[in-house]
Amino acid sequence: MAPERHDREEIRRRFAEEARAERPDLALLCLLLGAEADPALDANGTDAAQIELDRLAGLLPYGLRGGRAWASALAELLGERYGFEGSSADYQRLESSLLHEVLRRRRGLPILLSVVWIEVARRAGAPVYGVALPGHFVVGFGEPEERVLADPFAGGRPLSGQDAELLVAGATGEPLDASMLVPAQPLETLLRILNNIRGWAAARPERTDVALWAVELSLLLPSHPARLRFERAQLLVRSGEFLRGAAEMEEYADVVADVEPAAAEAVRRSARAARSRLN
Repeated sequence: MAPERHDREEIRRRFAEEARAERPDLALLCLLLGAEADPALDANGTDAAQIELDRLAGLLPYGLRGGRAWASALAELLGERYGFEGSSADYQRLESSLLHEVLRRRRGLPILLSVVWIEVARRAGAPVYGVALPGHFVVGFGEPEERVLADPFAGGRPLSGQDAELLVAGATGEPLDASMLVPAQPLETLLRILNNIRGWAAARPERTDVALWAVELSLLLPSHPARLRFERAQLLVRSGEFLRGAAEMEEYADVVADVEPAAAEAVRRSARAARSRLN
């Protein structure tokens, strides 16, 4: 069930506004994403999730210094005491990509568990950041020269440089590159979450509705792949909105025609095929 139209418009207005803020609030953006996915998540629910993050932050010891101390304290609190972790089964559930559900279930994908760690640690004053390793998002603490890594999906297991290399090699077959350890910005993290949701929906043709809102939220971000416009048009056609989908395909073709004329012509053929389905 999708949110009522006026609620959806307000959710998306707030989402777009926050995405363009000078310092986007990652937790709020994730909760607005959750409200798009779950009509039961109202303002009280999003407030409750923020309060829970505040509460968990308040349970961390006072006066921690250094990345290792912070990583150890977060692992003890969130991993051991509260049982936040993940398993292979979590990849099959949409709830694993929704912050309010991850806070409730204490289970989720690596990136959402990392968001919990980041937001709890940030509220407590920790020098924390996300690290978008290919295939497995983790958390970093301390200054870049210190760089203490932890894996929230494994309950906060510390990651050595060799561990990170093995994660990257397992996901890509390539060696770890220093650029992979650069702190992930909130909107980069959010786009990766939306990409995960699109991937989840792509494996389930009956969930075109999920794929469509995930693409539409992605398009509200200040920076996003241009091809998402074509993906949205394809999803509209798949949903039976042939005219809208065809029109958006033609608009996309006009945008890419100068750079990729062959691709533009292929998109126009897809638009004509969509229109023909009305006959």
